[in-house]
Amino acid sequence: MVEKSHTSGFWPSLYEPFRGLGERVSEWVAPAAEASGAENAYRIAVELPGVEEKDIDLSVEEGVVTLSGEKRTSREEKGETWFFSERQYGSFSRSFRLPPDADGAAVDAHLKDGVLTITVPKRTPSVDPSKRVKIKAG
Repeated sequence: MVEKSHTSGFWPSLYEPFRGLGERVSEWVAPAAEASGAENAYRIAVELPGVEEKDIDLSVEEGVVTLSGEKRTSREEKGETWFFSERQYGSFSRSFRLPPDADGAAVDAHLKDGVLTITVPKRTPSVDPSKRVKIKAG
C-alpha cells in the first residue's frame, strides 16, 4: 500500500495540474523536428523560420546532439494597432540522443529556407578478420 506523507495533503494535490507546466511550455516554443534514417546516415530536420545562422548553436556531446538558439524580434511599431500576434520569439533548445552506430564526430548541418538539416553519418561496422593462431609446443 502506498501512503501519502504527512507533508502532502490538500496543497500538493492543488498544485498537481501545474507540476509539468514548465516542460509543456518549453515543448510548445521548441521548434518542430523530424528524424529519419537511411542506409548510411541519420537526418534531423528542424524548422527554424526567421532564425539566422549566427543565432544557432549546435553541439554534440556524449552521444547527444543539442540545438539551441534564439529567434529575435525586429518589430517596429509606428502608429500600428495590433489585434493579435501568433509569432513566437525567444530562446529555444532541443536535444536528440544518437543511436550507438552514429558517428557524432562527423556531424554536418545546413540551413536552407528556414529548415536546419543535421546529418549524422553511421559508423561502418568494424569487422574482426579471423586469423589462425599458431600453437607452440611446451
